[in-house]
Amino acid sequence: MSIVKINVLTVPAEQREILEKRFASRAGAVENSDGFEWFELLRPIEGTDDYLVYTRWRDEESFQAWMEGPMKSAHQGPQDADRPKPASSSAAVWSFEVVQQAAPKSA
Repeated sequence: MSIVKINVLTVPAEQREILEKRFASRAGAVENSDGFEWFELLRPIEGTDDYLVYTRWRDEESFQAWMEGPMKSAHQGPQDADRPKPASSSAAVWSFEVVQQAAPKSA
């Protein structure tokens, strides 16, 4: 079955709009990757400053290929004053294997 990667980004309130705009501007960056199945950016409602970046992949190899190819290229570049600072103050990646799933039943 599929695997899920959740990137947990701690984003101070004053940086939330910046983070969301950056994700909106990268639309299409992952969608054409082999093995990619789903993406969601989840905004916290209460009790936390953590955004969740949810991606679902066919398998670990597909995720790693994206990390070593398009993702790596997007995050590399000159380290100079023109490059924007990260909107998050910390990040962690959680990994899960899908063992059960359900979808709405057709009416």
